[in-house]
Formats: sequence, structure tokens, C-alpha cells
Amino acid sequence: MIIEQFINEKIKQIQAYITAVFERTLHYTELDKFIVDTMEEWTLYSVNDETPGNAKERVFWHLMHEISLHGAQALNTDLFFKSEINTCLDFFADKGSYPIDCVGWRPLP
Repeated sequence: MIIEQFINEKIKQIQAYITAVFERTLHYTELDKFIVDTMEEWTLYSVNDETPGNAKERVFWHLMHEISLHGAQALNTDLFFKSEINTCLDFFADKGSYPIDCVGWRPLP
């Protein structure tokens, strides 16, 4: 699988996980587990600074880092954080613009 396919697949998955946490049909610990599993899977790819990326990938990594930092439980308790995450989801769905303050750095080995 190439990096772009990996990112596109993970974008769909993280959208589903976050939406389920918002709707309380999935416990937030499952989203936390998805983040850890995705980071582990990412280590299997050979990526460097020259590997091209795009805006959706940057937003994806921003989401990954933000949820790692705050924990998925914050989606249920922190309205500002939830709003920030919704802005990212809207961008993925082509319903919004690039999120302000989005710093989506791809992890490198």
C-alpha cells in the first residue's frame, strides 16, 4: 500500500471513529486504541521529508496528534476541542475550509 492510500483509508476510519464517539455509539477508548494502532502501522512505511503530502494528510496528522495529546475523552467533555475536531471533519467532507492553526506534521522514523 502506498502512503496516499494509507492516509485516505485512515481518514475514512478516523472520521467514523470520531463520529461514533460524538454519537456515543463507541467508547472513546476505542478511538484511543485506533490512534495507537495507526501510529504503529505507520512505522512500517519508509517515509522521509521529501515524500509528498497534501492538505488532507496534514489535517489527518493534526487530528492524530490532537487526540493523542488531549485524549479521546475530551471529545465528550471539552466543547472547544470538539469544535476544533468538527472543523477538521468538515474539511475532510469538503464542507469547510482548511482548519485554522492546523499543524499536521507527519511523523518520521
